[in-house]
Amino acid sequence: MQDFRNYYDILGVARDATVDEIKKAFRRLARQFHPDLNPGDKQAEDKFKDINEAYEVLSDPTKRAQYDQFGKFWQQRGFKGGQPPKASRSWDGRSDRVGDDVDFAEFADFNSFVDQLLNRRANKDTSSAPRTGTRDYYQPGTTKTTYTVPRATRRDAEARLEVPLEKAYTGGQERIRLEDGRSLEVNMPAGMVTGQRIRLKGQGVAGGDLYLKIEVTPHPFFRLEGSDIQCLLPVTPSEAVLGGPLEVPTLDGLVKMTIPAGVRTGQRLRLAAKGYPTANGRRGDQIVEIQVMVPRDPSSQERDLYEKLRQLETFDPRADLPV
Repeated sequence: MQDFRNYYDILGVARDATVDEIKKAFRRLARQFHPDLNPGDKQAEDKFKDINEAYEVLSDPTKRAQYDQFGKFWQQRGFKGGQPPKASRSWDGRSDRVGDDVDFAEFADFNSFVDQLLNRRANKDTSSAPRTGTRDYYQPGTTKTTYTVPRATRRDAEARLEVPLEKAYTGGQERIRLEDGRSLEVNMPAGMVTGQRIRLKGQGVAGGDLYLKIEVTPHPFFRLEGSDIQCLLPVTPSEAVLGGPLEVPTLDGLVKMTIPAGVRTGQRLRLAAKGYPTANGRRGDQIVEIQVMVPRDPSSQERDLYEKLRQLETFDPRADLPV
């Protein structure tokens, strides 16, 4: 068995630390010593395991209460180098002076001492138990008293998962890494949206379920609005005047769209069924908003052509100003 560890020291928190303080300390240390960030560092890997072990106990109220209950024995000789106690107290608070004749150095670790302490109390008045001097020793079969180790409480957990829009659209197999260090292979559905929850059975605390709360991250070109996808499409002045076919990016790749001649900035065109999937299996539309862009630094040849065009053009956009 392992020697008893001071999990509070491992996480660097006080014994009266709140759950939030424990969680904050765990996240900070987990990021610092994560194996992916310290490849080949055995010391960091061992430290990461210790951090996870400490967090598993201190984040669980039942485990933490049991851990704190026996904390007074951590520094006794035989465990961490301290001196044996003068006396101990029974479970109901009365002194039974069990510690008067106990040499803690004979125990390999803290768990061995607790086992001996429980068995000595169960057999304190059993005349059939063998005695050596003033010390009682427990042997299997001398009592019918049994002790049950409490199991960890089964409960569900929730974790936030950020997903790029393209991955949210296609879904599929994805390996994710959780904050507690675990790596899971997840089969994500297509058409995920922000706020959606994905259930991973048995991956929570002590066999509970883990729910992944999806957050679709913003995209630099596409903007999701309900089942429709909005985007801004820049065009040149000549494309706006003459119109014609253009290639437009969609979640399915490039699609050809014909823009009408004389299209204006802010005009919205529709690509049917190129939007986001809906719950009934249909798809929304992609709304393409036109932006007529003027070149900032035209070449000398382009400048000459624009100059000739200005002399030839008959269109006056200021002719109908209401002043």
